[in-house]
Amino acid sequence: MSQDAKQQEPSFEEALERLEEIAHRLDSGGMSLDESLELFGEAIELVRVSTEILNQAEGRIEELIEINDETMGRVQLEVDPE
Repeated sequence: MSQDAKQQEPSFEEALERLEEIAHRLDSGGMSLDESLELFGEAIELVRVSTEILNQAEGRIEELIEINDETMGRVQLEVDPE
């Protein structure tokens, strides 16, 4: 994905807020089939973006846990038993 495309994607919070708006609009009815399909397509894209953001966050958390485990292991090895 290009840098421009990433800059245009919403944040996780923005995507979630927009998904809630879409859900309310779809629940309320009164739209044509074409309008409903357009909103549904937008929702699918927002779910994709949100999933990507969550996967990146999960990867970062795993990295931080691994760094912490390595650091704590070294600290425990360096402690003199008394």
